Amino acid sequence: MSVLSGKKVLLGISGGIAAYKTASLVRLFIKAGAHVQVVMTPASKDFITPLTLSTLSKNPVYSSFYNEEDENAVWNNHVDLGLWADLFIIAPATANTMSKMVSGNADNLLLATYLSAKCPVYFAPAMDLDMYKHPSTLASFEALKSFGNTMIPAESGELASGLSGEGRMAEPENIIAFIEKDLEGKLPLRGKKILVTAGPTYEPIDPVRFIGNHSTGKMGFDIAKTAAEEGAEVFLVTGPTHLKPDNSITKVVHVTSSEEMYNACHEYFDTVDAAVAAAAVADYRPKTVARQKIKKNEGTLVLELEKTKDILSSLGAKKTTQFLIGFALETENEIENAKAKIAKKNLDLIVLNSLNDEGAGFGKPTNKVTFIDRDFNEEPMELKTKEDVAKDIINKIKKHYNV
Repeated sequence: MSVLSGKKVLLGISGGIAAYKTASLVRLFIKAGAHVQVVMTPASKDFITPLTLSTLSKNPVYSSFYNEEDENAVWNNHVDLGLWADLFIIAPATANTMSKMVSGNADNLLLATYLSAKCPVYFAPAMDLDMYKHPSTLASFEALKSFGNTMIPAESGELASGLSGEGRMAEPENIIAFIEKDLEGKLPLRGKKILVTAGPTYEPIDPVRFIGNHSTGKMGFDIAKTAAEEGAEVFLVTGPTHLKPDNSITKVVHVTSSEEMYNACHEYFDTVDAAVAAAAVADYRPKTVARQKIKKNEGTLVLELEKTKDILSSLGAKKTTQFLIGFALETENEIENAKAKIAKKNLDLIVLNSLNDEGAGFGKPTNKVTFIDRDFNEEPMELKTKEDVAKDIINKIKKHYNV
């Protein structure tokens, strides 16, 4: 999966002949899994049509502050465009546009959006070789980089003037590769390995029936997704669930029973830097599993249950340098029970949620948790989406490793 997958990319196109390459650039961003919106300078429309770019991006293309042909039209809000984007790429970036970016001249929608953007900005210069080496252009490069923008260097080759040399905009494939490499190098958990468990376990009674619970696995999947987005190599051990990871880099291990989850966790635990046990593992299983479907002959059915292996305790007993996070779902004496689990299972952090809290628990998009560390410091959190709770959990891992 590309690091661009799921990113909101705003592509700014200024008026140079290299603008014709942006059709391919949009397609490559889409292929990488990004969501693309395009903003153009009026001059750039002489080189490529908004219709082409809107068709490829599947979004409207913006080039002015308002539609001059419709007196009732709502203005195109440059602030909203700048805040929407995760990344802003200006390609081609002409000498004229870069000079205005440096001076703060906002005489068109692209420049106003640039001044409003809060996200990382990349610019890919494109011009003739003498313009590229002119002192004013070199000064623009340095000024823009000093603002925190990232320059995608121009390439050498045949130019529109007929001359050959430096100044040609980087090819679309190289722009994508440059941005991916730059983003990957900045991911805080790059090089770290994280084990995540998710979902329920099903403990068989007979070939048809099982003992299970209502866990959907969403919390664990959100944690795995967030860890992968931060650059970690993720091993996701999941019980039965309809969920699927939205990336191809997470290694998913499907299990059914607590015994299978126990074995899978121990297979990977020694190699990881952190583990988050978010699965709802059954505490008991039938002592004897019937080989044939149990017939409904009697008024009652008595099952003898035995304890399952405590996966979290077993990981805590063998951990060396791993940062180990557990979950506690409680209905009474929540804080006391959670603290007891920290000591008993040798955890570094426990995520406590209570079924007594509105919006917490199985099958809901939200969760309300309290973090308790190994020194018993409590950090209650407000009700959040499970995606945001996942970010909070991954931030704890990042803080532990000072990244």
